[in-house]
Amino acid sequence: MRPPVAPYLTVSPALAAITYYTTVFGAQQKAVVPALDGMRIMHCELLINGGTVMLADAFPEFGHTRPPVPGELVTSSVSLEFKEAKQVDDIFTKATGLGAKGETNPMNSFWGTRLATFRDPFGHRWILNAPLF
Repeated sequence: MRPPVAPYLTVSPALAAITYYTTVFGAQQKAVVPALDGMRIMHCELLINGGTVMLADAFPEFGHTRPPVPGELVTSSVSLEFKEAKQVDDIFTKATGLGAKGETNPMNSFWGTRLATFRDPFGHRWILNAPLF
C-alpha cells in the first residue's frame, strides 16, 4: 500500500538518480518501468526512510514535464524525518561527497532538531531532520 502523499520527481537521467538515491539514502526499488525507447525510466518507486518517493525521466515529447534546468532553483523540497541526529550528519556527508551542494550544514535548530539541507546533483532539494534527544 502506498502512503497517502508521495513526492514524484522528474529527474534526468533517472537511472543515475536511482543509483544516487540508493547510495545516499539506502533506497530500495519497489518498482521500475523502463520506457519503450530503452533509454529512459518511465516510472520508479523507491522506498526511502519508510516512505515512498517516485521518479521518472522527463518526457518533453508529451509536453507535461521537464527536468530542472542546471542552476535553476526548484520550488519544492523533499523532507525526511530520521530517528537519530547522527543519521542527518551521515547522510549529509554522503550526499555532499557524491556531488550534492550543501545549503545548510548539519546544525542544531532552535526548534529542537538536527537539521541539514542539500541540493542533489539533479537539482532537487532535500531537508533532513531528526530529534536532538
